[in-house]
Amino acid sequence: MCGLCGFTGSIKDGKKVLENMTDVITHRGPDSFGYYTDDSISMGFRRLSIIDLDSGHQPIYNEDKTLVLMFNGEIYNYKQLREELISLGHSFSTHTDSEVLIHSFEEWGEKMLNRLRGMFGFAIYNIKDKSIFIARDFFGIKPMHYAVIDGNLVYGSEIKSILEYPGYKKKFNYKALDNYLSFQYVVPPETFFEGIYCLMPGHFMWFRDGRVTTTRYFEPTFKPDPKLTIDEAIDKIEDVFENSVNAHKISDVEVGCFLSSGVDSSYVSTYFADQKTFTVGFDFGERYNEISWAEGLSKEIGVDHHTHLIKSEEFWSAVPKVQYHMDQPLADPSCIALYFVTKLASEYVKVALSGEGADELFGGYTVYNEPHVFKTYQKIVPQKLRYALARSAKKWPHIKGRGYIMRGARKTEDKFIGNAFMYDDEEKRAILKDNSIVTRPQELCKKYYDRVKNYDEETKMQYLDINLWMVGDILLKADRMSMANSLEVRVPFLDKEVFEVARTIPTKYRIAHGTTKYAMRQAALRHLPKATAEKKKLGFPVPTRVWLRDKKYYEVVKTAFTSDTAKKFFNTDLIVSYLDDHFNNKEDNSRKVWTIYVFLLWYDIFFGDEEKINRPEGVTEPSNTL
Repeated sequence: MCGLCGFTGSIKDGKKVLENMTDVITHRGPDSFGYYTDDSISMGFRRLSIIDLDSGHQPIYNEDKTLVLMFNGEIYNYKQLREELISLGHSFSTHTDSEVLIHSFEEWGEKMLNRLRGMFGFAIYNIKDKSIFIARDFFGIKPMHYAVIDGNLVYGSEIKSILEYPGYKKKFNYKALDNYLSFQYVVPPETFFEGIYCLMPGHFMWFRDGRVTTTRYFEPTFKPDPKLTIDEAIDKIEDVFENSVNAHKISDVEVGCFLSSGVDSSYVSTYFADQKTFTVGFDFGERYNEISWAEGLSKEIGVDHHTHLIKSEEFWSAVPKVQYHMDQPLADPSCIALYFVTKLASEYVKVALSGEGADELFGGYTVYNEPHVFKTYQKIVPQKLRYALARSAKKWPHIKGRGYIMRGARKTEDKFIGNAFMYDDEEKRAILKDNSIVTRPQELCKKYYDRVKNYDEETKMQYLDINLWMVGDILLKADRMSMANSLEVRVPFLDKEVFEVARTIPTKYRIAHGTTKYAMRQAALRHLPKATAEKKKLGFPVPTRVWLRDKKYYEVVKTAFTSDTAKKFFNTDLIVSYLDDHFNNKEDNSRKVWTIYVFLLWYDIFFGDEEKINRPEGVTEPSNTL
């Protein structure tokens, strides 16, 4: 795993600028660095050595050195592609997967992307015509950001690199605050930095003559096979997943595996006998601690298991560092837990496999049961009456049945914006000082729902989550937290071949009798104890609800909520009332409180001093290496 960055054009002190852009992402690749510069472009690279340790340094060139590649990721079918390319007359100077990309581009151009199996973000520069081609993998496992500044392209694996470019004038994007408050993450392609964008998953871009053009080359659509039996579905899942795990284990360094109490990572871990697995938890009882579950499974499957119990002080001290590495605020507290498990794993291995993507592809979130749960209610109670009851229920205290009436009133497109829904448009207007930026989050989701009008309700939700939630939350935190600890995380569920099977599974086998990921669980059951294969999803539970009712942490958050930064954006009396009501056990406002707290913390890091980024304690300044 690596990091890349660069800019087109020629600027004053260009070498120093490139050095700064590259050094600020040293954590992505501490093993080595590389540069390519000419009068038209400056390209920087940091390497975490995984495959072809001795000769896989970048930049990589084609035979006549007219193309230059810098690449972040792994190509799992690179050996097969290499053989095909050699048969077509290409000659290789290394055994790395990186070189396969540049020869594939020579041979097939843009169409190379559909031949790849892997995760990637890469840039290829054509020395002859001065064009640059940049691509991001199918699901968005690896990141890519870009900006056009004074007619020049500036790009990087992380936004930090672009912020080092002197032509970029750092400006806060208020539009991003609006969607962040609803979704708990910034919905791509927007970022919190005006003029800086994410290249979307399954897209490539060209930069020619001062213009960016982007094209989607892959879309994760579902096509259920009605003839597929449950046994056939289970067989297909088992076969393709075993193939994927074995492909994802290809490496010239040791590979480990994350392990929680859930079925996803547990299923992955069954292929790691006599190898290392890693788990973290909190000292707040079984709800917040999966270590004992993981230890029990470890003994059964015969793995070398390593654990870490995260202390409260340790967690809170890490929050600023985590938000710095995230580049943008992410109000999912599990990203801090993920920081600690990647830190633990990095002490033993360079690569770890994880279970991300299983829920989105195979229907794993509990919320996917909702269409079935509300089916009878929506059939019996007329729509106008449901809406009237929901408006009334919104004013009730948090009593049993309130949530059912509120959610049962609306159709999927009106209520489901993804796995997190923090603030609706009315609440945002109340808490924000400038409520002119407020939009309904459903408006942003509409373009995705419009593409899947003919899907059933459950599959609509999955499609939306694959395009928004998985990109903006799940994969963002997996990449940033692993790279913060110089660890490569691989996700075998998010494999192109696995998706080709997942997309054909009928909905009745994805969500069956109130059981999520039904067919996948049955495949896992062939490898796991029944209790693990059938265990309800917990996610990565973090005790923020408990901490925010502790006087010590209540005061920490209250200080942030009454700060000058808070007064700049929010009606502080109202957000403090959210905090107070939670502290006094009147409401569970923990998620809403955490969303604002994380934003304020992040803002002070990146915008608190307009001249520079206020790097948290433990994050070092870049060192000179050019």
